[in-house]
Formats: sequence, structure tokens, C-alpha cells
Amino acid sequence: MTTAPPAEAAKPAALLSPSPTSVPRPEAPAAPPVRRVPLAVSGLLGAALTAYVWSAHGAKPGVLLLLGLALGIALFHSRFGFTSAWRQLVAVGNGTGLRAHTLLLGTTATLFALLIGTKTGLFGSVPAPSGGPLGFGLLIGSFVFAVGMQLGGACASGTLFAVGSGQSSIVLTLGGFIGGATLAAWQFDLWKDLPSLEPVVMADHIGWFGSWAVTILVLAAIVLISRSVQARRNPPPIGPVPSARGAAARVLRGSWPLAVGALALAVLGAGVLLVSGGAWGVTSAFSLWGSELVRALGGHPESWSWWQQPGNKEMLAGPVLADKTSLTDIGIMIGAAVAAALGGTWTLHRGVPWRTATAAVLGGVLMGIGARLAGGCNIGAYLAGIASGSLHGWVWGGFALLGTWAGLKLRPLFGLGNPKPGDGVC
Repeated sequence: MTTAPPAEAAKPAALLSPSPTSVPRPEAPAAPPVRRVPLAVSGLLGAALTAYVWSAHGAKPGVLLLLGLALGIALFHSRFGFTSAWRQLVAVGNGTGLRAHTLLLGTTATLFALLIGTKTGLFGSVPAPSGGPLGFGLLIGSFVFAVGMQLGGACASGTLFAVGSGQSSIVLTLGGFIGGATLAAWQFDLWKDLPSLEPVVMADHIGWFGSWAVTILVLAAIVLISRSVQARRNPPPIGPVPSARGAAARVLRGSWPLAVGALALAVLGAGVLLVSGGAWGVTSAFSLWGSELVRALGGHPESWSWWQQPGNKEMLAGPVLADKTSLTDIGIMIGAAVAAALGGTWTLHRGVPWRTATAAVLGGVLMGIGARLAGGCNIGAYLAGIASGSLHGWVWGGFALLGTWAGLKLRPLFGLGNPKPGDGVC
């Protein structure tokens, strides 16, 4: 007679195995043929812009643009997002995307601790942590940003790589994003004095090793909790995306595992810190682009209090193609276009429903305003803050989860669906 192995013997295997889903994940469909015209256009644009930036502004901006191009490729191939990951977590309990976040956060925190702790930088830069104040602006801004994510259909980095891949509705999100970020900069005097406490960066109190250790322990706890939640709720799996067959072809034309995308983004984000001295960000460029448009139309954004702040004033006075965040943002869009064309999925979607278009613009505006109030987005506040050992990054993430819940309640008003437990994929 055979007996079942003791329960204790099964626990290690269960911990290391993939978290359960209600049904197996479907096989990824084959990637369509390469889109040759978009590939040629985006490839030539990337090469020409890199050559121009390098010759006109020097090696440092040129390297930042190259890092942006690589970020766009990695974001697209891994479809690494924050909006869908939090939506899947809150709606049906699928924590796959959140656990990919923890890998990104932990790897970035490790690299940040090494670079900042040893003061290692290139081009004369000295890497510095991203610490933000703890106040009402952070609480309100992160909540509003997350509501906007769910309505607009993408986060800050997701908006850029989706625009690069030709998603028309996300172009509307980007337009609203730029408008909201510019509006918040224009009305800086209305919210600049919201009550807040000074930034809390753990390394200032327990050193960089202590800060890193605490961050890794908290992230490990999040992984265990999310696995437990997923095992209890047994959600549908994440839907597959088209991919080329074969390991070599998958690198260039296929979908990358989320873990690979997380590691690639961590290394590239650390590269931005190494080259520029500051963490990878996204949304400050949107305020700059909108303000430059206002100036081109005869306005005077240089008179706004926002652009008279230290650091901001120099950003507005300098060329856009020498601005760190503008370079990486532009690079992400072009890099994603190259990757999408290689993968055969680059396309311009026509006939966006009016409710979807309305949600896209409104979501973008909310994200632009929220990012300014909170001092950053899912990249500049959440990723950079947690990786720097700053408490404001954790607070941003917590209130963004609350905002995600609220955003899910609003999505049906605009004809947008939410994952359901009985779906085949989420």
C-alpha cells in the first residue's frame, strides 16, 4: 500500500512552483511578419536623432538617448506594465505582475545601493537617491495618478511604449498627460504649500547596506503574501502576447518573460543613474513639452513659479534635446516602435470609440496632475523612491493601490472592462 508524502515535503516545491491559476495559460500566438516600413522609419529616426544629439550636445545626452531606446525595446518585448499588473491584482488576485515589480524593485535597489553608496558616476556625475516629501500632495497625487492609469489604459512608462507601438488611443492619453502636467505646473502656487514632512531616506539612518536589507525583506514579504492571495483566489492567467518561435528569434521578435524584462529595466535604469546622477524619470518632461508649446503659442511659462524653482529653471532654459528625461522619453517611444515593427505588431488603430477616447484624455490629465502633486509617477516616485530607500516610494505604492480600486469602479462608465474570476485570461 502506498502512502501520500507528508504535507511538509510538498511545501518547498509549492513555494518554488508558479502560482496557481484557474486554467493553464494559453500558448502564445505566432508573431506576424516584420513590419518593414515602420521598422525602417523608426530605425532611421533613432539613428539620425542619436547622431544629432551626440554631435550637438555631447556624449552624455547621446548615451541617455541610447539608454532610452533600450528601455523602449525592453518595455515592449516584456510588455512590462504597472497599470495592468495592479488591475489584475485588485480585480482577481493575480499577483504575477506585482511579483515582477518586486524583482525590478529589488534589483534596482541593489544597483542603486552599489552606485550611490560608492559614489560611482560617469561624466562627472555623483549619483544621488530620490527622496520625496511625505505630505498631502503625495497622498492625493498618487491616488489620482492611479485612477488616471486605469482610465487612460497605461502608466507613465506604459504610455510611452504604447505610443511607440502605434496604439492610437494611448496617443490621446499622452496628450492628456502633457496637458495635465502643464496645468499643474502653471497652477503650482495653488498646491505648493500643502502640508508635508521632510523626506525620509533610510540610508541616512541605517546606512546603505541596512537600507538595502530592509527593502529586500519587505519585497520578499510582498512576494509571499501575493502568492498566498493568488493561491486562495485562483485567478485566470495573464493573456499571452504574440511571440516568435525559437530562443534566438524570441529575443528580437518575441515576448520576453516578465522576469527578463524586470532585470533588463533594472540594469538600464541604473545606467541612467550612472550617467546622469539622477534616477530614471518620465513626467517632468511632459511639463517641459507642454510649457514649450505654451511659449510657442505666445505664452510666458518662464514667469510661472514652477519654472522659477531650482533645477526647473535650468530645464526650461536649456534645449529639450539636452534634457535627461526628454531624451529617455523620446528614446522609449522610438525603441518601442523598432521592437513592435520587428515583432510585426506595430499598427495604427483607427476608429477609437468616443467613450474610450474620453477616458484616455481624462486619464492622461489625471496622471499629469497626480504626478506633479506626488513628485513623480510609477517610475520617478514608486520605482526610484523604493529603490533609493525613500519612504515616499512605499507610500506612493500604497495609495496607488487604493486609486487602482477606485479606477476599476469608474472604468465601466466609459465602456472599459475589468478582469473577472471566470475569464479565460486576465
